[in-house]
Amino acid sequence: MNERRTHLRQKSFLHGRIYFNNRRSSLDCLVRDYSDQGARLTVSDSVALPEVIELHVPHKDETHRAKVQWRTGYELGVAFSSDEAAPSIVPDAPDLAARVRRLETEMTALQRKVHELQNELRKQQDTGF
Repeated sequence: MNERRTHLRQKSFLHGRIYFNNRRSSLDCLVRDYSDQGARLTVSDSVALPEVIELHVPHKDETHRAKVQWRTGYELGVAFSSDEAAPSIVPDAPDLAARVRRLETEMTALQRKVHELQNELRKQQDTGF
């Protein structure tokens, strides 16, 4: 097999975790070859993975956005994305602080409505209706 990589990968035997489906799905993997530009991964199941994944290697405390370059059986080769402008793995992720503020406002309004309904219920019980 011809070597097409410009940077050689170091043999490794590291645990990894593949995230996909907007990080709602994940899969354990074994990182067999590793470099700054990519990795060769082994998975336990022949699972359908999307073209773009996120690879977390706990031992190196690194997470990479990666594009699948090839697949054969239980192995796949990925190239790490070096494009800083690449879209997030979670498309259109809302601003967390703004979302929390909005939910707190909704919760306050709902609590107010519950109090109003409780007061109305008490009034009806007191008047006998």
